[in-house]
Amino acid sequence: MEYIYAALLLHAAGQPITEENLKRVIEAANLTPDEAKIKTLVSALEGVDIGEVLKNVTLVPTAPAAPAAAQPAAEEAAPAKEEEKKEEEKKEEEEALSGLAALFG
Repeated sequence: MEYIYAALLLHAAGQPITEENLKRVIEAANLTPDEAKIKTLVSALEGVDIGEVLKNVTLVPTAPAAPAAAQPAAEEAAPAKEEEKKEEEKKEEEEALSGLAALFG
């Protein structure tokens, strides 16, 4: 993601998006540049008018995404809680049975 941000920063600064410029931006952020990612990004952006793309981007609201992301986590937690309840009930049942066995010798 940092490579895309670097490209957008270069675009905003009016600088050409070249391998060397991307590498400098990444290094300025105290990151180690990955030459393969840089080359891939430069190749992918060849002939693309970033300004035009940014004008045509539709903004996606991020607020609804958070509850949707939280929902699977809650669903994953629910089976774990159910299993814990079943285990507790099983232990209680075993304790009750052992108590009854002690009564009848």
